[in-house]
Amino acid sequence: MPSTPAAAGVVTAGSDVTLEHTSDRPLDLGLTLAPLRHGAHDPTFRRTADGAVWRTTLVRTGPVTQRLVVTGARTVVVQHWGPGAREAADAVPELLGETDDTSAFTPPAQARDAARRAPGLRMCRSGRVLEALVPAVLEQKVQIVTAHRAWRWLVARHGAPAPGPAPEGMRVVPSARGWAAVPTWDWHRAGVDPRRAATAVRCAQVAARLEDAAAMPADEARARLEKVAGVGVWTSAEVAQRAFGDADAVSVGDFHLAGAVGWALTGERTDDEGMLRLLAPYAPHRHRVVRLLFLDRRPQAPRRGPRLSIADYRTM
Repeated sequence: MPSTPAAAGVVTAGSDVTLEHTSDRPLDLGLTLAPLRHGAHDPTFRRTADGAVWRTTLVRTGPVTQRLVVTGARTVVVQHWGPGAREAADAVPELLGETDDTSAFTPPAQARDAARRAPGLRMCRSGRVLEALVPAVLEQKVQIVTAHRAWRWLVARHGAPAPGPAPEGMRVVPSARGWAAVPTWDWHRAGVDPRRAATAVRCAQVAARLEDAAAMPADEARARLEKVAGVGVWTSAEVAQRAFGDADAVSVGDFHLAGAVGWALTGERTDDEGMLRLLAPYAPHRHRVVRLLFLDRRPQAPRRGPRLSIADYRTM
């Protein structure tokens, strides 16, 4: 495991916390945190013109707003506002991927250029399971634009205002109790079908046990998530990538992923089984390989058949 640099220059003012984090290896802030953003208008995540990344989160001690800005080649200043500021500040090294160990990773030939261009790409670890799980459930078997629209609507309606001087419109996700209390008609108004809505509510109802999974070994953690009806291997992988910083979690069952990975690595489409065979030599970095392949702007697998239509469950 790589060493975790200690945060330097921690300054507290009331409940607010500012720290300067300097890494001992390259760090690309935008690429590392990008998976935490669910759509261009996600009310929990914002990039501003000054290059800062703003995000909100709900930790055990309360809501918090973070502003992260790069001030040097490997230095990030992170400001925190809100009751959860101290807890979120303590988790900054994991959020920025300091526990992501790439020392034994050798990318496939098809991803080497991408790896050279993005040496600061890391697997972030948010540690917040429900925050990763609800949007993953919303993204099950629908067009991504539909899921992002639902996430935006639900957080805007049921979330709380972001603490501190956050950009206008930023919100904090609902608590587990808040997600469980979302009325049926609001899931419908957000365009979420009853199956996905019921899964999200079940996750919220057992959120305490699911949050504990963040401290478990990856396989055990995913097994715990998959005990919730409606949470399968694809959903648990999406959560593992974001909440656990799992560089090996492959989103098996994704509508396009296997074909795109097969095309990138061999020039031929493949299915999930074929994708796992192709990625097997790169364990425990299979998800890292996938991310690099998608950074590498190589041609996508040719489409077969018509695009999926966007289902609007609000009219059903």
